[in-house]
Formats: sequence, C-alpha cells, structure tokens
Amino acid sequence: MHPATPPTAGAPAGRSHRTPRRRLLRGLVALVVAAPLALGAAACGDEASDDPNAPVKLSIFWWGGDARGKLTGDALALYTRKHPNVTFERTWQANQGYFDKLATLTAGGNPPDIFQIDDNFLAEYASRNTTLDLTSYSDSGKLDVSKFPKSLWQYGVVDGKLAGLAAGENTQGLVYNKTLLSRNGLPEPTTGMTWEEHIAWAEQVAKKTKVPGTQDPSADYKAFWVWLRQQGKDMYEGKELGFTAEDVTKWFELWKGARDRGATPTPDVIHEGNATDITKQLVVTGKAGTSWVWVNQMPELKKNTKDELGVVAYPGDPSAQWARASMYWSVFKGSKHRDIAVDVLNFLANDQEAVKLLGTDRGLPSNQDLRRLVSEGATDPAMKQSIAVEAELAQKFGESPQVPIKGHSKVRAELIKAAENAQYGRVTPAEAAAQFLAACKSAIV
Repeated sequence: MHPATPPTAGAPAGRSHRTPRRRLLRGLVALVVAAPLALGAAACGDEASDDPNAPVKLSIFWWGGDARGKLTGDALALYTRKHPNVTFERTWQANQGYFDKLATLTAGGNPPDIFQIDDNFLAEYASRNTTLDLTSYSDSGKLDVSKFPKSLWQYGVVDGKLAGLAAGENTQGLVYNKTLLSRNGLPEPTTGMTWEEHIAWAEQVAKKTKVPGTQDPSADYKAFWVWLRQQGKDMYEGKELGFTAEDVTKWFELWKGARDRGATPTPDVIHEGNATDITKQLVVTGKAGTSWVWVNQMPELKKNTKDELGVVAYPGDPSAQWARASMYWSVFKGSKHRDIAVDVLNFLANDQEAVKLLGTDRGLPSNQDLRRLVSEGATDPAMKQSIAVEAELAQKFGESPQVPIKGHSKVRAELIKAAENAQYGRVTPAEAAAQFLAACKSAIV
C-alpha cells in the first residue's frame, strides 16, 4: 500500500540528510517533548476496550522500497488473518524525508502506533519520552527476545529502557571484487588482516591492476567506529564523545598515507564513493577494488555488476564488530493499543510464517532459530554469501556499544566534511580532526 503522501522519488538507500533538513528535524522533534507526555497520560492504561475481540485499528509507518512495502504488507495481513479484529492503517515511503515526516506526525499529535526507526534517532526519540519502554514486556515474555543474540536486543536499550526491538541483524562488511583479483592472480583479503596489511594489499592491487585497491573510508563512520573499538575506545561514552582529536588525527593520517601510496582513488573519486547510494559504490563502478558497506547490502551491490564479489570483516580484530540492529520497531508511548502493538512486534519477530515472509529485507532475522530456516531457504547466491559471512562473524562479535546519542546523524555528516577536507589537502589531518571534534561537541549538546 502506498503512502498517503508520495515518497520522494529517487531517494537513496542510505541515510544522508542535508543540513537544512537536520535543522528542520531538530525543530520538529523539539515539539515532541510535550506531545507524547500529554497523549501518553490521556491513554495511560487504556486498551480501548476490555473485550479482546473488539475491533482495533493500528497505524504503522516505515521506510523502504516497493519490495519492502509488499513483504511488510503481507506479514501484517497474516497477523489480521490470525487476529481478525486487528487491522492496520499502513503508511510507508522512501528513506529520504522519512524522519521529517515522523517528527511532523509526532509533534502534530497524530503519531503512528508502531514505527520503524534506526540507531541515528532511537536515542533522540527515547530521550523525549516518545517510545514505549518494552522492558516489562520482554521480562514477562510477551515480547520474546530469548532467541535473539543478547548483544542484538541490548542494542535497543536507551538509558536502561528497551526503546526499540531489532527488526533484523546486520554488521559491517568489506566487499571486494573477486573477478578483478582472480583475473590478475592476486590474493583475496581475509578477516583478521591488520589495517596496515589491508593498505599494503590495496597498494599491491593498484600496482597490478591500475585500479585503486580500496575506497578511502576515512569519511565512513562505520569504519572509524570499528577502528576506535580496536583501539580500546568507542564512538560514544554516556552522553559524551568517546574519542579525542588525537584519535581522529591518527585515523586521518592512516588514510593520508594510503592515498600517498596510491592504494586509494583520487579525492574526486573518493567523494563519489562517499555517496550513500549503494548503486554508486566504487566496487561496482570499477573505480576501486573494495567498498565499505553493510553485509546485507551484498545482493543490492551484485545487481549492479557482472563481476563476482566477496565479503569479509573490516580489517583488525573482528570482535570490534557487533550484532547491529539494522533497524528497529518502536511503539508510541501514548498509543491506546500498546499491548496489541507490542504483540504485533512479537509476531513480526517470532512467528515462523511472518519471518519467512519478511525474509532478509531488514537484515538477518533477529530470532536465531528462525534465521536458520530463512537461511536454508535463501536462493540468491549473494544473499547466501551474506548470511554465511554474518554467521561466521557472529562467532567473533564483541559486546554491542551503546546506542548512538542525540546528534549522531550530525556527527556522521561532520566526519564526511572533515575527512574530505583532509582528502583534498585543504587542511592537514590534525586541522581536520580539530574541526571535526569542535563540530561534534556542538552537535551533541
């Protein structure tokens, strides 16, 4: 079912937002402070009727393309077949503009009962008392997370409250062009390579093939985050940054060295690869031997190249990676049908038929028992490869970090800006790091 408001055409699969949109969102979300509290108080304890068979209509809002729209609609229709009194008002749209729309709906007093959210905004919505705390439901078993990896469901906890249920699992993946390497008799990268070994490998690829061996990921927050964890640091600590200007300088200098050695593309091509559109990643446009993505993006990448692709963990100790929630389902705290909305979340995560319908569109199923069933039924070679790699890495995952704090999307945008200033040589790595840290501190206030 298409949204009442048409989605923005051509929206990328990633999460990029321009600064004016962020300012708009901050303004809109600021209005949310009072609305959820007022609506939540009015609806407290109100399940609308004591009759378990009374008609209930739940509103649900998510982002995604046509395929996700159909799969999610089919799963919700299945819920209605099993619970005939419950129907859904379904709205979905492309990622671009989704969070602006969600903020508008919430601030306007017309929030969806159930909504999709990601780790860019979960902490922000939770801190504003918009999301229902799901802890009591998980404690009672009404929301069953017993088959979830512990680090996966815990990645939905904000300030001690379970603010979102992981809709699927994902992790970082280094995708490389196997065809390019085999054609030139070059070795494939492996999980456990150090960062220095990866750069030396990329330099070797560049010299032999005339194709830069790796995209420069200095602007990629995923790579920076994993690298930080391998240094004993983290992206965030409590409400503060978990890194220093010195850490950022070392990160930028690592990649300046790689650029100087010809292991990466030129700044203009790096900038092109920094675009979040998965179809323009350098590994499929033939402008680099690797790209830094999410493992579940392998099938989408494969659609855009005839070459065979491979995927391994990011360089360094793979225990720095974790079972990341690809996205979450949250329930509005003021919903009049909170208990039923939570039951829908439990159904989408733990009902065998529903999970098989949804497949891996939102990442690997969170329920590990059902994940095996879905994995066994996968037919797409790239998807089977993604599942196999994530299953392998799951044995090496470390503890999940805290959910990113308010301002995370701005931090991501500022990293791109600072890294590109260093990539183009406009400033030194140390100067770029200082600029980035100052912008970050302003973003998280």
